[in-house]
Amino acid sequence: MAPNRLSEALAAHCAAGRPLIDLTVSNPTECGFEYDSAAILDALRNPAALSYEPNPRGLEPARRAVAGYYADREEKVSAEDIFLTTSTSEAYSYVFRTLCDPGDELLIPSPSYPLFDFLADIQDVSLVRYPLLYDHGWQIDFHALEQAITPRTRGVIVVHPNNPTGHFAKQAEIAKLNSICSARELAIIGDEVFLDFALDGSRAASFAANSGAPTFTLSGLSKISGLPQMKAAWLVVSGPHPWKSEALARLEVIADTYLSANAPVQLAIPRFLEERHGFQKQVMSRVRRNLVELDRQLAAQKAISRLKVEGGWCVVLSVPATRSDEDLAIDLLAAHGVSVHPGHFYDFPSEGNLILGLMAPEAEFRHGVAQTLVFFH
Repeated sequence: MAPNRLSEALAAHCAAGRPLIDLTVSNPTECGFEYDSAAILDALRNPAALSYEPNPRGLEPARRAVAGYYADREEKVSAEDIFLTTSTSEAYSYVFRTLCDPGDELLIPSPSYPLFDFLADIQDVSLVRYPLLYDHGWQIDFHALEQAITPRTRGVIVVHPNNPTGHFAKQAEIAKLNSICSARELAIIGDEVFLDFALDGSRAASFAANSGAPTFTLSGLSKISGLPQMKAAWLVVSGPHPWKSEALARLEVIADTYLSANAPVQLAIPRFLEERHGFQKQVMSRVRRNLVELDRQLAAQKAISRLKVEGGWCVVLSVPATRSDEDLAIDLLAAHGVSVHPGHFYDFPSEGNLILGLMAPEAEFRHGVAQTLVFFH
């Protein structure tokens, strides 16, 4: 319930009216991207929204549009296997309730996004870490993952690509996960909100059509179309029968209890998905240019390096561990007005890691990186 030291320092910095270079920004609506405002607003004016047609899975036209999104990626997903939710957080709550009794366990990667701890606590689920190892790129430590499995383990969360490391699960890793989870009757929970943002332009395989193990796949418009305010996400169920049939039936009961997705946004999902192409083109252009600029500045010094990143909107800097990452972030803010995230926010096991977002406008990003390097000079 109490703010951390960095949050307090950032609030004091802003309250004092001091200039801020925010290299943590990730809200796409605040990053200067161009949206087709007329098309987005017009999509919310569908007269069909005046009728109430409760459906636990979500309105069929919206689910067909989501299935079409996967078809565009050459992934076969049925609209009947999709549940619409207001956020991936809500989708996680559905999955946790479907899989777990209070005190059951789920494995999560480390490093990973800190939201999982809050979601699990609210659902009375315990989280157990399995490490991602870095050696010329990130990879899952499968030995540690298998050692972490207990009789109370119910599933393995895979963030694909990981936030903040940008690591995509490779085909060999997916096959290994299928082998482990199918043999132990565990579910794979694939978080794919950044799936479309591969830096090399490739198309990573989705978990949405995975049949090798019980699988839940989560994604949504917050990242795909840069529309977090529309509160539209989904959950896809795949895997072997009869597990899949039972999971769908149980999820339908949970979703029917809430019916939280609203009609105007559901009906607008087909158009919102169409808008993703222009948004993603803008994002990837900026992310790539910012990464090139970062590498240009890093090449002129030796104190800091960056870790390999394959996708997403973040990059990890390896910095001198002269003090804790949080102390470094607070001191960087005080000295140069640059806001970054310390590695421990994302459960890095050791000091010496700062996380930069790649979404800031290019001039601001360039200046922020320069000031960061001056700080460590």
